[in-house]
Amino acid sequence: MQQREWINMDKSTWPDGPWQAEPDKEQWVDEKTGLPCLIKRNGSGALCGYVGVTEGHPWFNLDYDNVEAEVHGGLTYSDFCQEGDDGHTICHIVDPGEPDRVWWLGFDCSHCGDYMPAHDAGHQRMLNAFFEGYSREEEYRDRGYVKDQCALLADQAAKAAA
Repeated sequence: MQQREWINMDKSTWPDGPWQAEPDKEQWVDEKTGLPCLIKRNGSGALCGYVGVTEGHPWFNLDYDNVEAEVHGGLTYSDFCQEGDDGHTICHIVDPGEPDRVWWLGFDCSHCGDYMPAHDAGHQRMLNAFFEGYSREEEYRDRGYVKDQCALLADQAAKAAA
């Protein structure tokens, strides 16, 4: 699987920040484990990370609630590739000879304490104004952070298969 990037979200109403220069989706192979990985931005502007396992892996076709893994916010997703445009789906483009039936396990960075840039755009400004004065200790989980969490998840997946 080749490393690929997609930029497909309109971020013109979002505040300035690292998300403006980041891809909205990226695929690569984890160097240590050989497992396919994805990052995809969700509607709130936060990044989500995914690691794919193939048939024969103990996590294959398991609901994320039944997988023992520790990543940011815990696992929040498990499914096969979604149908649709490659740049907008949780799916990957495979090279010839690679398995294309992958079970994706994922996490998101849209939890309490995570900064979501789309929430500071448009109608969300009114909601933010309502909570003005309350502590909003939020941190944006950038591409490097999510890649590190994907590597952590891939390592746990490899150990589960050993």
